[in-house]
Amino acid sequence: MGSSAIASPPLNLPPSHSYLQQHSGVEVPHQLENLTLPSYKWRMVIAYDGTKFSGWQYQESPPTIQCIMEKALMSITKLERKDLALVGSSRTDAGVHAWGQVAHFVTPFSYDSLGSLHAALNGFLPSEIRVREISAARPEFHARFSTLSKTYQYKIYNGPIMDPFQRHCVYHSSYNLNADAMREATKHFIGKHDFSAFVNVTRDNGSRDPVKDIFRFDVIEMGALLQLEVEGSGFLYRQVRNMVALLLQIGKEALPPDIVPQILATRDRRELAKFAFSAPPHGLCLMSVKYNQELLQPPVDGPAISFGRHHTVILVPISGHIICPNLWTS
Repeated sequence: MGSSAIASPPLNLPPSHSYLQQHSGVEVPHQLENLTLPSYKWRMVIAYDGTKFSGWQYQESPPTIQCIMEKALMSITKLERKDLALVGSSRTDAGVHAWGQVAHFVTPFSYDSLGSLHAALNGFLPSEIRVREISAARPEFHARFSTLSKTYQYKIYNGPIMDPFQRHCVYHSSYNLNADAMREATKHFIGKHDFSAFVNVTRDNGSRDPVKDIFRFDVIEMGALLQLEVEGSGFLYRQVRNMVALLLQIGKEALPPDIVPQILATRDRRELAKFAFSAPPHGLCLMSVKYNQELLQPPVDGPAISFGRHHTVILVPISGHIICPNLWTS
């Protein structure tokens, strides 16, 4: 993987003294402590099966997606965790999946091509985690703070017998759910509301604004599969799973659709707890994160976006026979 400077203005960050020492072989003098190095920012779109992992947010044990991503990046770039400064768009919970998680990291060097980096990352990662896309990012892009909206899906298998092939990513409800009642209830979530009644307690709740804007909440029937898809400006801790839990009770016709505005008005999580607990995590998937399209434009003269690459078969004619030298390679 070659390196070359990207023509956009570099983002200056504190220097990595360990990186300087590692690549120069000498100790960094005291006089260079305030030296800054140019840094280049990279955006990734990541998909993962969250079944075996303790969510996104970094922790060593049990392992998280961020922890495993950082270990792969550290192995490839030879940088330390603090130098990479990996940030994800959403702190998905243990057991929750993603198709469109977005993250960024930084390096003090650039790449001529991202194809090799992309292939190396997926080579280091377990099969449950895949980088779908990697691109150069503008200095002002931030995976978490630049978001305009996020879209989540919650899938429910609404049949008497669960499809075993979907058991890790779809919640099974053996009750015959009334999709029309659920659809009517979702209308009450749309718009700006204080979602304090739908958030679980966390240590950082005091700093989170409970008012969120829900742009759409669709209930889609596909045979036995019921897909709930919600897009909003942001979501509080377990907000989507708590909304789904209430919708399940409404779908069972244990509660009327107009219970939603009543619970919202209380701004009290204990009120929701009288009727429903959080839906299980395995039915939830972060599908996409939306940003300003201008912000997603790569820096001028940066490497092309990598979406992965296909292997090719090379046919070599030898003595009247065609031989495929890479036929048995992976």
